[in-house]
Amino acid sequence: MTEALDIHGVCDPRFASVKDAFAANFTDAPEGLNEVGARFCLMIEGAPVVDLWAGHADTAKTTPFAEDTLTPVFSTGKAVMALLMATAVEAGKVAYDEKVSHIWPAFGQAGKDKVTVAQLMSHQSGLPGFSEPVEPSLWFDPAAVNARLAAQAPMWEPGTASGYHPVTVGYLANEVFRLTTGRTMGQALRADFADLDLWIGLPEDQHGRVAQMRKPSAAPSLGTIDPIKQAAFLDRGSAPGGRGSAEWRKMEIPSANMHATAAGLARMLGVVANEGMLDGRRVLSKGVLRDLTRERIHGQDKVLPYVISWAAGLMRNDGLNVFGPGESFGHYGWGGSMAMADPSRRLSAAYVMTRQSPHLIGDPRPRRLLDALYAAV
Repeated sequence: MTEALDIHGVCDPRFASVKDAFAANFTDAPEGLNEVGARFCLMIEGAPVVDLWAGHADTAKTTPFAEDTLTPVFSTGKAVMALLMATAVEAGKVAYDEKVSHIWPAFGQAGKDKVTVAQLMSHQSGLPGFSEPVEPSLWFDPAAVNARLAAQAPMWEPGTASGYHPVTVGYLANEVFRLTTGRTMGQALRADFADLDLWIGLPEDQHGRVAQMRKPSAAPSLGTIDPIKQAAFLDRGSAPGGRGSAEWRKMEIPSANMHATAAGLARMLGVVANEGMLDGRRVLSKGVLRDLTRERIHGQDKVLPYVISWAAGLMRNDGLNVFGPGESFGHYGWGGSMAMADPSRRLSAAYVMTRQSPHLIGDPRPRRLLDALYAAV
């Protein structure tokens, strides 16, 4: 099967079944979602054992998908966002149990004065979208976005339930990070993890490396629509728009517009897989890593149609079972991208692709790869 497709990269022989599964995603993908261009990377104890890419970076299939191709990974970037906030905790700049209003007084308006940083990161603050209509172009003015969110009343009592914040959590987390560290998350990512091909806010001189995405043929399933889900996903102003793709790429939206390679994501999630270490340097202490990954809330999410166990910005595998069979952590992105870490096996993995599906969590293509991976370890 692998001979029918020109697959590049490396694959340890014991993971030959993963390579077969990767090839099958191009020719016989679940739900007919045959890939156009994709990459999968698996690292064990920080070393790459599988790093495969194939297909094309453009919808016309004239440009090969290359080792340096960047793909928009949407909410998969939230895993990196969570790790960046953890580095601020590690540095003593902020604490997970600290009230956001102590850092950002304006945020304490309208009943949000007791929301903690951990609650904000675990989608408990009640701000999954705007309660009043906004123009999609508002998102290109972070100060205006934050002012609106700070003044807005929560859509449920903070701390009582999670309700996935598709875009807003990135603005809120970035503001907390900026106020406590003096840098934005995008700036910190490039300064502290410069050797990882991960970008929150992509400079224009890098835009030529970005793959073209093929949007899904159907909208994601959210279950019964109510005002909370409407604000989070379905209002005209629920997501950035109106400025073109170049302006969107340049914006810093840690929750939604990361551009990445699978190798960069897998290496970053290796911090979780390897007791806080990355390439021989300690990024997080074991104590902060425990605080990052421990459960903050577990129950029916108010936005996504899933029962979710949230850590401080990471999805926990408990109950979801979308990151393999173990006690794993990670995040999916709209359309199919994924990054995960399994500390018990010291492995981290990531999948990026150009053909999007309607899945918000648990796309069957990366799950097929994870099934093959775990059968081989």
